[in-house]
Amino acid sequence: MDRKQLEAIERLLLREREKVLRSLGRFQEQAKLTRESADADLSSYSFHMADQGTDAMEREKSFLFASKEGRYLYRVEDALRRLYNQPEEFGVCHSCKNPIPFERLEALPHARYCLDCKLREEEAAA
Repeated sequence: MDRKQLEAIERLLLREREKVLRSLGRFQEQAKLTRESADADLSSYSFHMADQGTDAMEREKSFLFASKEGRYLYRVEDALRRLYNQPEEFGVCHSCKNPIPFERLEALPHARYCLDCKLREEEAAA
């Protein structure tokens, strides 16, 4: 992979990282607002069972979205570490050691496997 392609991938990864951090910041703000509004009430618990279920479902949904974003952030930051620490090996499939096509990295800049190896991995898991 040449320097120009590596710089393009770096920009994509940094853009993705910023997007995820903004998203996680929104989750944090929502959680803070929820806690503050609960503190303003007489009790942090709803009085009606249906409200309790809805509140619990919304908290769980927010947690799941934040967890998913956190895992994605980890993959993006791992790709940035690989790019900065070993740029000559970035874009090489971790399984077959063949180059990952630039088009795949443009679409999924944190990819660690070429398409063939990824498909084999997913078939083996299924």
